[in-house]
Amino acid sequence: MMDDICAHITDIAANSVSANAKKIFIFLEKSTINNRLMLKVTDNGKGMDEGTIKKVIDPFFSTKTGRKVGLGIPLLKGTAETCGGHFKIKSTIGKGTEIEATFQLDHPDLPPIGNLNDTILILTISNPEVDFLFNIKNDIINFIFDTEEIKGLLDGVPINSPEVIKFLTNYLDEHLKFI
Repeated sequence: MMDDICAHITDIAANSVSANAKKIFIFLEKSTINNRLMLKVTDNGKGMDEGTIKKVIDPFFSTKTGRKVGLGIPLLKGTAETCGGHFKIKSTIGKGTEIEATFQLDHPDLPPIGNLNDTILILTISNPEVDFLFNIKNDIINFIFDTEEIKGLLDGVPINSPEVIKFLTNYLDEHLKFI
């Protein structure tokens, strides 16, 4: 198991970036009403065929050169299933990939969510060429963080410039207290 859900988010997003995705949608919902935590990551990367989809859930397979194992997706699948949830992966060559994992919120083996603010910030500033859309919600609040929209407001200032990083850090700290 990975230490927290944010480690899974970072791993799956890194896979999307490696697959040349230019848009990555990350949805995280924590519902106490439904006793469920749901993570969904969708990208517009190169996608995978059916054979590759079957292989990526095998920890002894990796699409990355120089590595013989790829633990991220198998660990996410295992964590979801251990925690009373499910795991799905859909992909189409040339269109992208969607990974969905759900977890029973009150399951004793469910890892903590982790530092979502830092995860969003690190993914955003480390991959300025990628547009991320984060939709984080609970039973009451729905928070959307859209880097394409933010970049448009910046009028040419890089999203990973120090003054923007400082602003985004404060913005996330203020708006993501609910999760």
